[in-house]
Amino acid sequence: MKTAFAHVDTWVFDLDNTLYPPHADLWPKIDERITSYIATRFELDRVAARAMQKAYYHEFGTSLSGLMQRHHVDPHEFLDFVHKIDRSSLLPNHALGAALAALPGRKLVFTNGSHYHAHETASALDIVHHFDGIFDIVAAELVPKPHAITYERFFKKHDVNPRSAAMFEDIVKNLTVPHAVGMKTVLVIPQTGAVDHRDEGDRSLGSEADLKNPEVDFVTADLTAFLQSLV
Repeated sequence: MKTAFAHVDTWVFDLDNTLYPPHADLWPKIDERITSYIATRFELDRVAARAMQKAYYHEFGTSLSGLMQRHHVDPHEFLDFVHKIDRSSLLPNHALGAALAALPGRKLVFTNGSHYHAHETASALDIVHHFDGIFDIVAAELVPKPHAITYERFFKKHDVNPRSAAMFEDIVKNLTVPHAVGMKTVLVIPQTGAVDHRDEGDRSLGSEADLKNPEVDFVTADLTAFLQSLV
């Protein structure tokens, strides 16, 4: 393991369901806020609002992308609304913090969410001070992962050489571009038997079988333990 990552000097982490586990209650709260936003904006009942939300998610990659392209929704208004959630259920993760601190080189957050959401969530986990930067959906010019242009913008903004970087993600399709450009890729999956709150379309197989995907170099159900094994 140490040999496989010996060349890495930039460590890139997705936020949701990666730096905190998918059995945490944050994503259901955000998901519910998205439904509420659509229901209010378009005067729909919750069933119709949720149907629109998920249809746009699967067609455009994020619900926001669909709302912007089809209805010219203000992205900043949307992001401000959906990320105003209670994060008190997240406890400081000092073991993860220590593992991050021990990694040589830079650590960056790369998320389809907002900078505010990433900062507040990492603060709740007491790990925000370990990161050298946050690349959010606004920095990506509102084009979400897994679009290739978004990774190009990330690499340019943070001066990342993908061949000396590693990417940690909970969604397989978001590792396709990183693997293609030379990043070491790690899929973070739910622990066995744990509740998985992610969207059905994003769920990994949840086992070592995910290594069959060519874009996945490693799979772990315990991010902290995995990082500890690298130093």
